[in-house]
Amino acid sequence: MAQTSLRDDDLVLEPTTGSDEFIGFSVQHAGELAGTLAFRREGRHTLSVRWNLGQHALGTVVRTLRLAILHAFDDLGATRLEARIPVDRTDDVRAASISGLRREGIVRGPGSDPDRVLLARIVDDPAPMSRDGFIAILNAGLPTKRIISQGLLRDEQGRVLLCELTYKNEWDLPGGVIEVGEAPAPGLVRELTEELAVTVEIDHLITVNWLPAWRAWDDACIFLFDIGTVDSTYTDQMTLQPTEIKAVHWCDPATVRERATAATIELVESILGGDDRSYREAPPGP
Repeated sequence: MAQTSLRDDDLVLEPTTGSDEFIGFSVQHAGELAGTLAFRREGRHTLSVRWNLGQHALGTVVRTLRLAILHAFDDLGATRLEARIPVDRTDDVRAASISGLRREGIVRGPGSDPDRVLLARIVDDPAPMSRDGFIAILNAGLPTKRIISQGLLRDEQGRVLLCELTYKNEWDLPGGVIEVGEAPAPGLVRELTEELAVTVEIDHLITVNWLPAWRAWDDACIFLFDIGTVDSTYTDQMTLQPTEIKAVHWCDPATVRERATAATIELVESILGGDDRSYREAPPGP
């Protein structure tokens, strides 16, 4: 179908091409060519959008994209509009978010192709500047931090329980990653029920330990809880989850130093040595 110009004061999108697959526009700002924008049909009701506006101001890019979004939904019959932006084009990612596209993830690129940020908007999303729309866009784009809850469990000899894991060579304190929307303390109780088949009671929070990125793992925060002192036979009642736990071991300080990660060694030794800081940062891994 024939395309018409799209206008917002001194910003004009003039149609240049139109086909069953592509719809293109030249972008003119204050009477001068600013760049290009194009839609591509990805399905019956899905369009993707790409643009090249060079070094133009953020406001100009946002205004261009808002015109494009309205056109996609109001005139082109789309119910979903996507943008896939190379991760190093941070200004364009920001402009897309401000214009109303929500970040949905990263599309990995094979070989030398760049990874791309996937952003999208669907026709019944709340308006970007409404309260619900603004919160949704922020929630989609703000960074998140991985939370791990671990428990310090000791026996009558003062030894510490470490788990021998299936997915890494080093032993670690019992616990695991907390689910989205789950509080750290009940998350630890859940993890130990799932992995060791025991129900523990949380005594108190000992410390929060930030872990820098290590090997292929992203950075994280550990919430370390005191889960008490038990008889060493306590482990006899445990049923280990075989996909994650090979064995459990009561470890003296020498065994902790021999078997655990540098972060766990530093954490356990400092706690057992009387370091009562409520917050700490683990040393970088090798």
